Amino acid sequence: MSSFTANEDYETIVGIDLGTTFSCISAYNPTEKKVEVIPLAQGRTMPSWVAFTPEGKTVGHPAKSQVASNPNNTVYDVKRFIGRPFNDEIVKEECKGFPFKVVDGGNGDPRVEVEWRGATKQLAPEEISSFVLAELKQAAEKHLGKEVKSAVITVPAHFNNQQRQATKDAGRIAGLNVRRIINEPTAAALAYGLHNADEEKAGKEKTDKSNVVIFDLGGGTFDVTCLTMNGGVFEVKATGGDTHLGGEDFDNLVVEWCKTQILEKHGKEKAALFDKSNRAMSRLRRACETAKRALSSGTTTNIEVDSLVEDVDFNVALSRAKFEELNAKLFQDCLDTVTAVLKDAGVKNSEVTDIVLVGGSTRVPILQTKLGEMFSGRIELCKSIHPDEAVAIGAAVQGHILATGGKGGGQDLGVSTDLLLLDVTPLSLGIELEGRVMSTLIKRNTAIPCKKTRTYSTVDDWQTEIDVVVYEGERPHIDGNNKLGSFVISGVQKARAGEPKVDVTFSLDANGILVVSAEDQVTGAKANAEIKAEAGRLTKEEVDKMIADSEKYKEADEELAKKLELKSLLEEAIFECNSLAKEKKDEAGVREIENMMDWLELDSDQANYEDMKKKAISLEDKWGVRII
Repeated sequence: MSSFTANEDYETIVGIDLGTTFSCISAYNPTEKKVEVIPLAQGRTMPSWVAFTPEGKTVGHPAKSQVASNPNNTVYDVKRFIGRPFNDEIVKEECKGFPFKVVDGGNGDPRVEVEWRGATKQLAPEEISSFVLAELKQAAEKHLGKEVKSAVITVPAHFNNQQRQATKDAGRIAGLNVRRIINEPTAAALAYGLHNADEEKAGKEKTDKSNVVIFDLGGGTFDVTCLTMNGGVFEVKATGGDTHLGGEDFDNLVVEWCKTQILEKHGKEKAALFDKSNRAMSRLRRACETAKRALSSGTTTNIEVDSLVEDVDFNVALSRAKFEELNAKLFQDCLDTVTAVLKDAGVKNSEVTDIVLVGGSTRVPILQTKLGEMFSGRIELCKSIHPDEAVAIGAAVQGHILATGGKGGGQDLGVSTDLLLLDVTPLSLGIELEGRVMSTLIKRNTAIPCKKTRTYSTVDDWQTEIDVVVYEGERPHIDGNNKLGSFVISGVQKARAGEPKVDVTFSLDANGILVVSAEDQVTGAKANAEIKAEAGRLTKEEVDKMIADSEKYKEADEELAKKLELKSLLEEAIFECNSLAKEKKDEAGVREIENMMDWLELDSDQANYEDMKKKAISLEDKWGVRII
């Protein structure tokens, strides 16, 4: 039962960590006057996975559990390419590793192609993310006992303008008013400040924190932020990272190593069969992820997959030392980012007072050891805030501050309401000049929200129009930067080149989303644009239809989730029983198990949950395995 009570006067603005691999949701409890993580169907975090079948869709653990039998229609990691064009090099590289299909949906926008309810559908990354958000929203409503309308959603600090816009769109599709987009490390800093406030209330000694490093390494993205904390006020000094580095990249290198083991131990023929099987790849990937987690507490583990391909039972030992060797370059990249961010912040190693670990991948022991060594062992790494929940908790703190309009909203939690003003933009923003040169208006690590104006002129005589082309990035030439958008200002003073004066203004809001305007000083001609990726944006009608469809199929999708979860457990049990039957040389048993596997692959789609349960019980009774 929820500990929340209905309070019509208080607007609950939930905090959502929309992660690459796992997501989490929190809310402020006005009764207890504290932020609480909202429990989900299985635990407090949920895989950011969505599966599509002829019967419907399922989200979270049930989706992930059935990936081996439905790899082409099970979608994950969309955060790695949300807000990016289809021809982006990162998108191209990602597509190579996905079992599902990513296609050009027109206008250069990526779309995920799946078979869903008997039809081929092309879905935008924003739509996939909206299904995850809708599942979190539903869990929150069930727990809170009221409708949830608004949210603060977090993004990696290095997300660009389009990626932030796309995340807002995902929230809109899920039926949420996204009140604020905030950077994940900033949200984690809020959770850390909340933790310190709780310690102070408990009577523990609390020193003023000055220079804090937030080391945020999740499943798919990595951020480092340096900020100052004084009297409960946080001010971000610098941020850096990689939107394409996380725990799944560690898994990928282990998978590649396993593929070489298959080739060496079982030959080219079996290795070729493995390469062609999405099902085998999914099962191996899951085993590698499990092995990585095991190595956080142990020094060696086994990667085991029964009947990986045909009669091959794959089994290989993986030591922590080998895991560290495989990922040595990625670990070093993480440490180099810390050095670069401290340099940008103008903070020496000796001046850092706290290092806060956020994100599940910070559990890797070698990273903790190396981080400690960077600071000569004088700082104890902060592990007191939950690495998987801190970002969602911080987002809920921000939501509470917004809900109270800054009127005491932070004080009752022990944090400052001024925090909104003290984040930074991760990338420089500017416009293209003659010669493909970028003129920067807002430099990276500038505090947001902010507004900057510079005056420009024409390059040709009697020119009356100017193209304003907006870029983000750190290269002096636009070729190395990311184009955000463009617009034209007409009615410029008709004069010789260099005489007209046109003021270009960049206004960056608290979400990190940019509005650009231009005005001729003489004629008063104006033009402006909210710089965002217009291509592929969904209309209100499309959004409304998707929300209605989601509600229409809600009960069927819930029933499907139960069935798919049991199907996955049954599948793994069948592989286990197959090995037992072979060991006992029980030919009749082998045939019986093979028949059940055929049923699972060919006929189980027509079966309901009770049919699946009967099969599981029969397997348990005969072979002594535990399924339900």
